Amino acid sequence: MSVEGRQFPQFYITPAGPCPYLDGQEERKIFTHLIGDKAQALNSMLTHGGFRRSQNIAFRVACENCAACISSRVVADRFQPSRSQQRSLRAYRNLSSSACPPEPTQEQYSLFRTYIDTRHGDGGMSDMTILDYAAMVEESFVDTTVIEYRTPGDTKTPPGVVPKGQLAAVAITDRLEDGLSMIYSFYDPQAAAKGLGNFIILDHIERARKAGLPYVYLGFWVQGSPKMDYKSRFRPQQHLTQAGWQPAP
Repeated sequence: MSVEGRQFPQFYITPAGPCPYLDGQEERKIFTHLIGDKAQALNSMLTHGGFRRSQNIAFRVACENCAACISSRVVADRFQPSRSQQRSLRAYRNLSSSACPPEPTQEQYSLFRTYIDTRHGDGGMSDMTILDYAAMVEESFVDTTVIEYRTPGDTKTPPGVVPKGQLAAVAITDRLEDGLSMIYSFYDPQAAAKGLGNFIILDHIERARKAGLPYVYLGFWVQGSPKMDYKSRFRPQQHLTQAGWQPAP
């Protein structure tokens, strides 16, 4: 392999396939591998350029006839929660959160299966086994954290034992040079009536603010897809355009 081949990532493009967000559209992706000692810096650079991470792959859409997928990020230090977001904060204020190493557990997978079977039973992740889930969490050469959200601990816990509440939500998150990138999150569907998914994003905005990081990357906002409407509610927000990151309209 040439020196250039060793120093620079190689990019590939997938064949066209059905779009998971918009009926009648086809999706193509351009991707590269995130491996080795340069993976962390490359992940930050590519995320800033509109890529997303999945395990040790960085990808972005490269569709021929559609430009509905728009990379989005929240400006953390200027964010002010709306009234509905304030209600979510109050509803889940008793949840504790802890940043854990990217090590999968049976407890996480059980919650993941409940979430997928209830909310996305016909989606592309519906047949993921515990080994697939483990790969999603473990296969990372970058700065990845698993954030667990738990209900209050059992008050009957024996003396000297730290109470441990029920696992209510999980977020797989990358730390970048300029922000936090939310890779994937899931939660107990029965506890989601008051905006638990929104609460996870709100918590990440606060985590970014406390860490002095300017942005929370939400991935692709898909114009015209009801599944992605929730992302547009976190403002101020920036979208990646041909002119770079610009305030969302």
